[in-house]
Amino acid sequence: MSARIDEIAGEVLGRAGDARRFLIGIAGPPGSGKSTMADNLAAALKAKGESAAVLPMDGFHMDNAILIERGLLARKGIPETFDVRGFLDIVRAVRPADQEVLVPVFDRARELAIASARPIDPKDRFIIVEGNYLLFTQGKWAELDGIFDFTIMLAPPIEVLEERLWERWRGYNLTEEAASAKVYGNDLPNGRLILENRRPADVTLEIALA
Repeated sequence: MSARIDEIAGEVLGRAGDARRFLIGIAGPPGSGKSTMADNLAAALKAKGESAAVLPMDGFHMDNAILIERGLLARKGIPETFDVRGFLDIVRAVRPADQEVLVPVFDRARELAIASARPIDPKDRFIIVEGNYLLFTQGKWAELDGIFDFTIMLAPPIEVLEERLWERWRGYNLTEEAASAKVYGNDLPNGRLILENRRPADVTLEIALA
């Protein structure tokens, strides 16, 4: 996979030309390896002498208190449980490369977003945005259409996602019952929704990244 990431980095550089800022969107279901892909691509671009930063969509999870109030806590991660407008505002603010933009980061161990946890510097040429719904065709997420200069879709088979999701939730020491609820009651249905309602990407990878 390292060779494929290096190849994608080369394709990105060719597409970017002399652009001052270039936005890359990495989308995919839960457990597909978006964060790993984003970090690896950023490292590959830096190895080629470029500057790159990662902007994770997960930082825009609504707070649990709001989700409880709306009866959505058990479905955390579905499209309706994110601050879509806030996310769109941040991506649009990042686009011109004319100011530092502070973005939130999600702490999965504590299940909460940390505000202003990562700076996006105006000198960062490549901004790698990663998240479930970047290519989603429904609701306000559709406003992301056309905002990215290059898009990557991670689309592993459902059975691979299932295995990866079990590994994820067992890693947080959940009981088998609680892990099963996360996998079958939320993450896999979300994954199917994402795979069935997506715009075409410049690159589609049908494997899960570790």
